[in-house]
Amino acid sequence: MRQAPEFEVRIVVTGQHREMLDQVLRVFELVPDADLDLMRPGQSLSHITCGALSGLDGLLQRDRPDVVLVQGDTTTTFAAALAAFYHRIPVGHVEAGLRTDDPYRPFPEEINRRLTSVLARWHFAPTARAARRLLHEGIEPQRVWLTGNTVIDALRHVAARAGPVRHWQVRRHLERGRRLLLVTTHRRESWGEPHRAVYRALKELIGAFDDVVGVVSVHPNPAVRQVATEELEGIDRVVLLEPPDYLGFVPLLQAATLVLTDSGGLQEEAPALGKPVLVLREVTERPEAVEAGCARLVGTDPTRIVEEASRLLSDPEAYRAMALAVNPFGDGRAAERIVQALRWAMGLSTTPPEPFRPTPSGGDGEKRC
Repeated sequence: MRQAPEFEVRIVVTGQHREMLDQVLRVFELVPDADLDLMRPGQSLSHITCGALSGLDGLLQRDRPDVVLVQGDTTTTFAAALAAFYHRIPVGHVEAGLRTDDPYRPFPEEINRRLTSVLARWHFAPTARAARRLLHEGIEPQRVWLTGNTVIDALRHVAARAGPVRHWQVRRHLERGRRLLLVTTHRRESWGEPHRAVYRALKELIGAFDDVVGVVSVHPNPAVRQVATEELEGIDRVVLLEPPDYLGFVPLLQAATLVLTDSGGLQEEAPALGKPVLVLREVTERPEAVEAGCARLVGTDPTRIVEEASRLLSDPEAYRAMALAVNPFGDGRAAERIVQALRWAMGLSTTPPEPFRPTPSGGDGEKRC
C-alpha cells in the first residue's frame, strides 16, 4: 500500500503469537497502529477469539475503515472478519480458498478459513485450485481474484538481503560439508506422541546418514518445546534453535537440503527455493505442491518419514525431480495484484488486475522450485 496513495493503511495486531509477531514486524520495518496484546500463558482458543473480537470491536467503532484485510487461517483472522461483519465493513481475505475438507486437520485453521470465506466480500486466492473451490462453494466469480500468495512476495524480499546462516553451530556443520535437514513442527493436532514420533524419525535419519545434521526450529509453545527437548536435546548432529526471525530463517531454508514440516507456509516457501518438502501431516490444504511434485505427504509415522527422507538423501534423480518441479504458489507480485483488485472493486480504477498464471515454461508467470 506504500505505492497506493489513495489508501490510508492502519495496521492492527492482536499479539496472538507475540514472539513471532515482533520478529516479523522488525524484519519488515512495520509499526502497528494498534496492538491488542492478547497473548497470555496457556491461553485457550476461546480467550483468543473473545479478546480479539472485543478489542477489534472498539477499534472498528472508532475508525470506521472502508475495508478490513485479513490473511490466512488463524483465530485472529476469523475474529477480525466477524468483528468487521458486525460493523457492516467489507472484508478482503488474503490466502482465501485453501481447504482440506477435514474440520479437525488442521485444527482450528480449517474452520477458521471456512468461516472467514462466508464473511468476506473479496477473496484473494493464491492458486487456481483455491479459486475454483471458492466458486464451488457458491461465491460469485466477480468477488474472487487469483493473485498468487503474498508469502512468496515476502520470501523474495527477504532472500535478496538475508545474508549467510547466522547460527555458529549450523555454520560449523555446513563448513564440514554436512547436509541440512530443516525441521519445524507446531500443529495442535500433532501435539504429544505424533511430534515425538517425528523427532524419533529424525534421530534415526541422523544415525543412518553421517553427513546429515538436523536443525530443529523449536516452537515456543510449551506443548511442543517439552517433547522436542526430551527427545532431541544432547543428540549429536542435532541443533535445537529458538525460532529465528525471518531474516535468520531464510538463510537456513536456502542452506537446507530437505525440509520436514507441518507448516502451511513452508509448503510454499521451500519449493520456491528449490527445497523438497516432506509434509508431516496426513492432509494438506495445499495439494498443489504435492501434485506438482514439490512436496510429499508423509504424516507423523516414523517409518514413512525415514523411508521418504532416505530415498531423497540417497537417490540424486529422485531429489532432482522434486527440486526442479514447478512451484504453483506465486511470482512475487501477489500484493500488487491485491491492491489493483481493491482499486477496481472500490471504484478507484477501471482496469482489473491481470491474474497470476503459473506456466510450465519457467517464464515470468511462475517461479521455479
